[in-house]
Amino acid sequence: MVKMVHVVKEVEVPEGVQVTVEGKKVIVEGPKGKLEKDFSHARDVIIRKEDDKIIVETFFANRRKKALVPAIASHINNMIIGVTKGFRYKLKIVYSHFPISVKIQDDKVLIENFLGERAPRAAKICGNVKVSVKGDDVIVEGINIEEVGQTAANIEHATKIQDFDRRVFMDGIYIYERGVIEE
Repeated sequence: MVKMVHVVKEVEVPEGVQVTVEGKKVIVEGPKGKLEKDFSHARDVIIRKEDDKIIVETFFANRRKKALVPAIASHINNMIIGVTKGFRYKLKIVYSHFPISVKIQDDKVLIENFLGERAPRAAKICGNVKVSVKGDDVIVEGINIEEVGQTAANIEHATKIQDFDRRVFMDGIYIYERGVIEE
């Protein structure tokens, strides 16, 4: 097994964003809010701040450590994008016979009249995420990409069809666009 002596990845910190590194805990503050993430599971990875860069590095890396460095750098980069721009997922409400109605109630999304069912289906909204319904679109927005993505996945999963042929019964709510909020 060949070990790499030094694996390093740098993440640029743009103006208007403040990044604090306390051991393995990274706190990112920007115009849209504050995010913090703990990377204490990565024992042999060193995270440090140098000027306007965050440096993620490890020494004598095996396969696992070599994969961990760019993964942590991507997490930090997503945190920076989240506090500057934010993330948006768009989902489309698709039905053929029974019109689906979607309502937001507290920390749940209620999907009513799905395939004519009497009981509404519910999807959990994770963390600090804003969900809105505009016509046949459900828009999920927030600064934490993990919470936004999980909320969108929960909504899509709530309308998953089990006992019918998916080629015939295509009713449901499906993710059709995801990305950064450009405004």
